[in-house]
Amino acid sequence: MKNPIYINDAAMIAAVDSFKSQQEHCFFEKKNKAWNSPVSKSQELQLQYFLNENETYESLDRSVQLALFAARSLKGIPEQTAVNLGSSRGATGLWEAYYNRFRKSGTVPTATSPLTTLGNISSWVAQDLGLKGTAFSHSITCATASHAILNAIAWLESEMATSFIAGGSEAPLTAFTIAQMQALRIYSRDNDRYPCKALDLDKSQNSMILGEAAACFLLSKEHKNSLAKITGYGSAIERLETATSVTATGECLQESMRQATQHIHLEEVDAIITHAPGTIKGDKAEFAAIRNVFGDQYPHLCNNKWQVGHTLGASSAINLFMAIEMLQSEMIFKIPYLEESFVNPRGDDRIPKRILINATGFGGNAVSLLVER
Repeated sequence: MKNPIYINDAAMIAAVDSFKSQQEHCFFEKKNKAWNSPVSKSQELQLQYFLNENETYESLDRSVQLALFAARSLKGIPEQTAVNLGSSRGATGLWEAYYNRFRKSGTVPTATSPLTTLGNISSWVAQDLGLKGTAFSHSITCATASHAILNAIAWLESEMATSFIAGGSEAPLTAFTIAQMQALRIYSRDNDRYPCKALDLDKSQNSMILGEAAACFLLSKEHKNSLAKITGYGSAIERLETATSVTATGECLQESMRQATQHIHLEEVDAIITHAPGTIKGDKAEFAAIRNVFGDQYPHLCNNKWQVGHTLGASSAINLFMAIEMLQSEMIFKIPYLEESFVNPRGDDRIPKRILINATGFGGNAVSLLVER
């Protein structure tokens, strides 16, 4: 990177209000016999109060509502700020509801088309905040939010924007979306204390659980009062072998991590917030990639999907929010069901100063971001 990109503010709505205060707890509930991770009760109350301000907002898809709520919490946003908030699936809840109506009656509401476009997320955020910069949305499966950060870096470096809101939002807790994951045989059927065992390489069954969330970041080249800075990035794509694709050795993740860390010594990376979704193959592939890049003395391994589930297109935004909390609190957040010798092979108790964030998704794509204090 030519210059660091500074994170001037951050906001999140998810199953936890803060990872720092909820380090040993997971937040899942069962609905129609399937685990899911909705936003916390306290934030749900605040969200509903916010939506009541404007009756138009009540008609928007929940993925848009979550993004609006998160973005409204950002402070010091210049009027010309650009917006890129992505989502893996977009307005899935409204789309399913309108399609069900179409199957029954052959008709749909007038607003069906504009309210089910992916671009809704960024355009409504820009409208709500009164911004005049460019607003656009995109989807690149579960690495979507990290690609939004890459877009922000490119726009800021090229001076096409001087400030940028980037992140991701996802509301996948619908019966149809969960059924899709169950059809892939990757959804958790476990009933013990930790039904999602992300990064547990000894698990005998897949344990992914879906969660809903949104996280937004105000980015610029201005370092004043920043929370953290992005100092490295990498992206890669590998040849598809299956529909879900990531090779057993995580080739795309190997490449993205090498790119993100090429300007530093590898031992300077203090922790990795893994993508590890709780699937047997996905978790093992990422760990193989980490071992390939860092060797046996790899950085401290972290994860949050065992707590809040896999939020698909918002997942790497949630990871970035967690990284900021770790840097600010000078703590590495633990995974309670894994041995210390596995997650921390260096055996040290260092204060995190550099954290690598991984994201990967269907299509064999990967992004790694290096974040520092």
